[in-house]
Amino acid sequence: MRITFIRPHITARRAADALEPLVFGILAKLTPPDVEIKFYDARIEPVPLDEPTDLVALTVETFTAKYAYQLAMHFRARGVPVVMGGYHPTLLPDEALQFADAIAIGDAETVWAQIVEDARAGRLKRVYQSQPNLETDGVVPDRSIFAGKKYKPLHLMQIGRGCKYACDFCSIHAFYGRDMPRRCLDDVLKEAEELRGKYVFFADDNLFNDLEYAEKLFEALIPYNIHWSCQVSLDIAQNPHLLDLMAQSGCIGCLVGFETLDEANLVQMRKKWNKKYGDYANTLARFHERGIMVFGSFVFGYDHDTPDAFARTFDFAMRSKLALAQFNPLIPTPATSLFERLKKEDRLIYPRWWLDDSYRYGETIFRPKGMTPDQLAEGCFKIRQDFGKYGSIFQRMLSSQANSGSLYNMFAFLAVNIASIKEIYNKQGVPLGNGAPLDVAELALEVPNFNNVRLA
Repeated sequence: MRITFIRPHITARRAADALEPLVFGILAKLTPPDVEIKFYDARIEPVPLDEPTDLVALTVETFTAKYAYQLAMHFRARGVPVVMGGYHPTLLPDEALQFADAIAIGDAETVWAQIVEDARAGRLKRVYQSQPNLETDGVVPDRSIFAGKKYKPLHLMQIGRGCKYACDFCSIHAFYGRDMPRRCLDDVLKEAEELRGKYVFFADDNLFNDLEYAEKLFEALIPYNIHWSCQVSLDIAQNPHLLDLMAQSGCIGCLVGFETLDEANLVQMRKKWNKKYGDYANTLARFHERGIMVFGSFVFGYDHDTPDAFARTFDFAMRSKLALAQFNPLIPTPATSLFERLKKEDRLIYPRWWLDDSYRYGETIFRPKGMTPDQLAEGCFKIRQDFGKYGSIFQRMLSSQANSGSLYNMFAFLAVNIASIKEIYNKQGVPLGNGAPLDVAELALEVPNFNNVRLA
C-alpha cells in the first residue's frame, strides 16, 4: 500500500519560513512498516498530481482549506481516495466532506491506524471521531520523512495541546474545549535526546497549562543542551522560579500574545487577564534580565481600535526592544465566538473568506467599527513593513539585554527577522489556493454555530 502525505500551502507561492510539520512525523511513526510513505510540502516544493498512490492524507487549516480542496479534487478525479484532518475539517465537517472521502474529527493520532486499515480494505468510513487525549505513549515523531527538504533549522516538539484560556478569536478552544492532553515526560525526554544540541520550538498552544509539569520538564531538560523557545501567557512572568528554570534549561525566546494596548479591547476578546499582571514594561524586563528574547503578537480591528492604534503599537514594540513582532488584522475563524458575533452583526465582508476567489491575503474580512476596512488592511501592512526595515532590525538588535546577549541569540534574532519580512511581501495581496478558481456555487452550506457543540 502507498500513502501520500501532503501539507497544503496558503497560496501557490513558496514560503520563506516553513518549519517541519510535526503531525506528519507522528502519523509516519504510526503507519505500519509495510506501507510505503511519500510526503510533499506545498510550501517548499511542487506536489506531483500524478503521484502513484493508494491514499492521500491532507492536514487542513482554514487558510489552507482552498488549496487542500483543489488538491483533493485532482486526486479524487483519478480515483484516489482522500482523507483530511486538522482544525478546519473538525470545525466544518460538512464542508470538508464535500471534498474528501473521509475526515478525522479531532486529533488524528488515535484513529490513524483504523483509517489505514480501512483504506487498505477499501472500506473507508466517512467520519472518524478521535478521542480527546494523547494515546500515543512511546511515539516519537519519525523525522526521516523531512530529510532533504529545505526547512528552517528549527525543530518542533509538542508536549501538550489545548489552552486553559478561551479568547474569543481563537479556534483552539473551539477545537479542544476544556481538554488539555499532554505527553508523559519520559517520551518527551526521549525525543529531546534526538534533538540534543539543536534549536527547538515547543509548539504547544500553552506550555504552561500545568505549572507543576512545566517545572519538572524544565529541570529535566537542563542536561540536554537544547536552545528552545515557546508560546507563553503573561502570567508566567509572575513566577520567577519558573523563569529561572526556563533560562537554565535553554530558553532563548518566548512568543507573548499582547494582542492590544487597549484595555477595552482586551475585555472584548476575553483576555482582560493580560492587564491583571501590571505594566507590560515590567513584565518584559523579567524575561530580558534572564536573557530571554520576547516575540510579540498583536491584532488590530477590535471595536475600540482607531487608526492611531498602529503608531502607538509600533512605538511600544520598538521601545520594548521586541525581538520580533506579528501585526495581524483580526481574522474571524469559523467556529469561534468572534466569527459568530460578526456574523450576527452582519459585518462579514467575506462570509466564507477561506473559499472566496475574490479574497486576497491581507485584506480585511469584516467591517471594523473604529476605521474603514482599507485603513485596517493598509495599517497592518505598513506597520509590518516599518518594523521589518533594516534600521528597525538593527536598532532592536543592539539592545544587549533584550536581543543580543550572545552570538546565538544574535544569529537567531537576525534569522527570524529576515524570514519574517520576506514572508510579509511574499503573501500580501495574493489569492488563497493554487491560483485557480474554486467553484463553490453548489456549496450552499451555512457556517454552523459551534458555541455549544463539542466536536473533539
